[in-house]
Amino acid sequence: MVSVLLKLNVESAKDYILSFGIWAPIISFLLMILQSIAAPLPAFIITFANAGLFGWWQGAILSWVSAMVGAVLCFYISKLLGREAVEKITSKFALESVDDFFEKHGKYAILIARLLPFISFDLVSYAAGLTSMGFWSFFLATGIGQLPATIIYSYVGGMLVGGTKKLVFGLLILFALSVLIYLIKRVWNEKNKLPQKM
Repeated sequence: MVSVLLKLNVESAKDYILSFGIWAPIISFLLMILQSIAAPLPAFIITFANAGLFGWWQGAILSWVSAMVGAVLCFYISKLLGREAVEKITSKFALESVDDFFEKHGKYAILIARLLPFISFDLVSYAAGLTSMGFWSFFLATGIGQLPATIIYSYVGGMLVGGTKKLVFGLLILFALSVLIYLIKRVWNEKNKLPQKM
């Protein structure tokens, strides 16, 4: 499973999942959980594959639910086992790289991380578990934050055929970057907003 994810190839992932026949949705579910725990393996490969195999909206549901389960597992692994265990699963450097960002921006870190396919959302889930953030706050921010991206990636994933792959993928990255810039600007404005006069 790990080797399939590391190939960064949607077709390879589809072939692997499809090889299990009627168990394909279960294998896809397990792949998503694996990539969540073994951060920073890429989740968008599975999301694209799910859309291509099961249809864009069915694939979106499968990807969203399995990603939510994976995020919750990461969160509780951190809560129960602590920082030292999480550093072994990921890396000390990787975890430290999201610590300050998460402390400053809280739920915005979750939203921004989920919008870009090349940022490890799972590291953010691990980092959240090491803070005082409660489960429901994490769960709601995660669910809301990943839903738009999951729908978009699933819809695009269903169209990834032949020569359109590079074009659509480029447009997807452009869209994600645009949203990221908007969110960063919004966070910056809120952080630097002067208190209103009474």
